[in-house]
Amino acid sequence: MGAQLRVYRQKIKSAQTMKKVTRAMELIATSRITKARKRMAESNPYAQAITEAVSAVASYTDIDHILVTEREEVRRVAVVVFTSDRGLNGAFSSSVLREAEGLTNQLESEGKEVVHYLIGRKAVGYFAFRKRASEKQWTGSTDLPVFQTAKELGEALVERFTIPFEDGGVEEIHYVYNRFQSMVTQTPTVVRLLPLEVVESDDVAEEAPLLPLYEFEPDAETVLHALLPDYIQARLFNAMLHSAASEHAARQRAMSAASDNADTLVRDYTRLANNARQAEITQQISEIVGGADALATA
Repeated sequence: MGAQLRVYRQKIKSAQTMKKVTRAMELIATSRITKARKRMAESNPYAQAITEAVSAVASYTDIDHILVTEREEVRRVAVVVFTSDRGLNGAFSSSVLREAEGLTNQLESEGKEVVHYLIGRKAVGYFAFRKRASEKQWTGSTDLPVFQTAKELGEALVERFTIPFEDGGVEEIHYVYNRFQSMVTQTPTVVRLLPLEVVESDDVAEEAPLLPLYEFEPDAETVLHALLPDYIQARLFNAMLHSAASEHAARQRAMSAASDNADTLVRDYTRLANNARQAEITQQISEIVGGADALATA
């Protein structure tokens, strides 16, 4: 009984230590998500303005630009996967990877070759474990995105999209990320980036105002050529900010659940320790009474 009681007390101490760690991580995630949501909200006005400008150029002119023209045949597709660098955030990364796997399987079933660009160590580890190749990888800034990463990613994608298929070019680009909707809801989302689909998204503006008529100087094609790289980088950076906010929210929920589970473990092991202690006391009393009875009858 004494050894069993020591085991229960050790488990109680371990659960209490675990709760301190998970509680601290929960508080850190709670403080960081406020900043992440603020950055996401601050990026929306620029994303909205550039979306309206690109929409105007693409909608009111007949420009045969490579970034907005549908290919007659799609043979190779690039898929960008946004995950996290760290774990302890529930199903945040696994849900995105599962969505990316579904997209990849669908594209491959249509006879298309798929190449991957990976954001976050979780995606890199997932592909490395399965010995699957990827084109480029970016790690180290998923919880605090920097625009330089979006710029490098956008330039790499546009460069790959603008070269011929025979030289290794891709003819379609998708990205998969966790879209932040609320503190309790983050939805894995697939977006086709290129060829350009100009849409008014709820991520950018809650209200979709009527687009004004523009006069382009020097000409619409030059304006579109200048706007599209910035537009693509803004879309990618917005996705990174959504992913970061979703990561902090998922970690906050996961650590809150872990703290609750630690409380449950402490309560259960305390009950078991009390039962073991009571059984030990009962056994000692029984032995004393049994010894006294034996002496009295001797």
